[in-house]
Amino acid sequence: MTSETRLPPPGEAMVRRSSGEQAALYIRRLIFDGRLRQGDRVPQDEIARTLGVSRIPVREALLSLEREGWVTIRPHRGAFIGALDEAAVRDHYALYGLVYGFAARRATERSDPALVERLAAVCEKLAAEDDPAEVARLNRDFDRLILGTASSPRLRAVLRAMVGIVPGNFFALVPGAIDVEREGSRAVVAAVRAGDGEAAADAYAHMLKAQGDLVAALFTTRGLFPT
Repeated sequence: MTSETRLPPPGEAMVRRSSGEQAALYIRRLIFDGRLRQGDRVPQDEIARTLGVSRIPVREALLSLEREGWVTIRPHRGAFIGALDEAAVRDHYALYGLVYGFAARRATERSDPALVERLAAVCEKLAAEDDPAEVARLNRDFDRLILGTASSPRLRAVLRAMVGIVPGNFFALVPGAIDVEREGSRAVVAAVRAGDGEAAADAYAHMLKAQGDLVAALFTTRGLFPT
């Protein structure tokens, strides 16, 4: 990216995030959109101006992105975009599947008819909904029901440490994601209704693996993986 290239404005996904989180999400979006590619130097001053923040949250964002493998920080030289790894992308969603699978297993053990009814109601809405923003909300509702019933502070702490790879509304940006969510959620509900915790965990793991496959295919199409 040249110094003359004008950066795009931040999107709606930036709302209600800390300045550092905003900056990290914005940089991920620049990578996702192909505005920053492997080896490019991150224009920290321009990003700070675009977001209307100081360089401090941008530096905080870069430290976070370095831990996640998005950038490499070179002392006295700046931050540079690293190579995205396809295996790491797939592993990311596999790990999500393991964590949510654990939650589903625990929730099934503590389930009652009211939980099954509420999960089923969310699935019915998902089946009739095509708006990505509404699907994202229903997805959050479904996950919250599972996590709330699992009632494990450690699970929540682990999930807070896991940052999404797709910078924005997952269901708007990843083709096929809504169908995978519908099918996977139905499988989870069926397992919870049957009282089969292992099947509920497997259904979550399968769903998140499938979402990871879609993300890997999308990143390949966008040329985000090194050839």
